[in-house]
Amino acid sequence: MKIVHYLNHAHTANGHVAVAVDLACEQARTGHDVHFVSGRCDFRPVLASHGVTFHEVREAEGAFRVLQMAQDLHPIVRRLRPDVINAHMVAAALAAKLVQILSPFGLVTTIHNAFDRQSSLMRVGDRAIAVSEAVRLQMMSRGIPERKLRVVRNGTIGGGRRSHYPTDIVKLEHPAVATVAGLHDRKGISDLILAFEKVFQNRSDAHLYIVGEGPRRDAYESLAARQKSAAHIHFTGHLDDPRSVLASTDIFALASLQDPFPLVLGEARQMGCAIVATRVDGIPEALWHGAKGMLVPPADPDSLAAALLDLIDDEPKRHALAAAAAADTDDITVERMNRDTMDVYDEILPRGRLATSSAMS
Repeated sequence: MKIVHYLNHAHTANGHVAVAVDLACEQARTGHDVHFVSGRCDFRPVLASHGVTFHEVREAEGAFRVLQMAQDLHPIVRRLRPDVINAHMVAAALAAKLVQILSPFGLVTTIHNAFDRQSSLMRVGDRAIAVSEAVRLQMMSRGIPERKLRVVRNGTIGGGRRSHYPTDIVKLEHPAVATVAGLHDRKGISDLILAFEKVFQNRSDAHLYIVGEGPRRDAYESLAARQKSAAHIHFTGHLDDPRSVLASTDIFALASLQDPFPLVLGEARQMGCAIVATRVDGIPEALWHGAKGMLVPPADPDSLAAALLDLIDDEPKRHALAAAAAADTDDITVERMNRDTMDVYDEILPRGRLATSSAMS
């Protein structure tokens, strides 16, 4: 099959991009002819090393952005004649839909951010992939027909972006609580800082590590500085492989207020962390509804603090939860994610064209 992954850009520290890159590499590994189309791409060496062909286009802006993107995409599509284009961002999906009128192909859209007000526009695909059952239900409520929606949950283990295990392990002070998140309000970082302050009142030896960057970093650092636990709250900034911190973490905490299906929970499970996370959107699915981690209400620092303190104080319980998180990880592999994605592609390809593509590959 000839497959094109299409994005507005392919910058680091973006979950859409991470999924698309890992899928492209895995599809190439399994024998497909895979192409990656985007604006600036931070993963060109990775894609090339896995046999994925990269095509750079402009990062269009302004009122006519979608038209400009379609103008750049059309000659690529006309030359490649792909079987499927998988669009991972709204503008890319709309541009691909315009090009599809002139050059027929199967169009699959992947809905990574259901909280985005524009996410319902992903209905333009012949099929729309929701990254969790929670996202599928949200999209149905916003008017995407049920017949178009398919659930393919994110996978992280075994992806082409990096080695199977982190090459460098960061040394932490223990007991260590860590989060990995973009530093914006949706991730509940303020709630986590306030919860950790309550933990610190009982365990003054505990440390909190906040891994990530974002527009609210200054505000969160200011909030942390006002706490008695300030000296024990560490902002690491962005790490290319946050597993280097997770490998040393006692407890991984995710205080999200909205989260379709966070990749970092797969990373935390792979690294054998005991996990505490909020019961929102796709998080319960990612943690097997509590079997792989403790679930607490969102926007509730008291409940989050109680769960963290419980695991810090109860070492056998913490180890048991960590072991449960690391067991049975087939559901979070890139290989499984790709199999499910290929099943969606197969649905929209005419049988004759699929047979021809298979014979040519």
